[in-house]
Amino acid sequence: MLQKATIRQLTILSLIVVTPLGLLSKFYKGPGDWWFNDYAGDILYEIAWCLFVFLLIPNRQALIKIPIWVFVITCIIEFLQLWHPPLLQLIRSSIWGKLLLGTTFVWWDFPHYLIGCFIGWLWLRLVWRFHDD
Repeated sequence: MLQKATIRQLTILSLIVVTPLGLLSKFYKGPGDWWFNDYAGDILYEIAWCLFVFLLIPNRQALIKIPIWVFVITCIIEFLQLWHPPLLQLIRSSIWGKLLLGTTFVWWDFPHYLIGCFIGWLWLRLVWRFHDD
């Protein structure tokens, strides 16, 4: 019989799956590539952040709070893309800055952030449900 995994093991495994998918979505070439390159990554970005924060705060009370805060913070980051001070532009000039802060404000990102946080919430619930007490 298989031993149940700990909550951190399940969360790390989830991050190992989601993070590369999110990065690869930026390079996908094929049917619907415009959507995958621009919006699938938004959804996976939200899920990854939910999982990352849950890795740091793995408790039941955090299951609902984490996706809400991830959504709020990423919406703030999206609005920051309207602001172009030299420091933010310097950060955005690196690949990591582009991945974390983005470069262009797009209204259509918000529904994808919401979808990503909803899926992130469902994912956290699954991790919580299947972990070893």
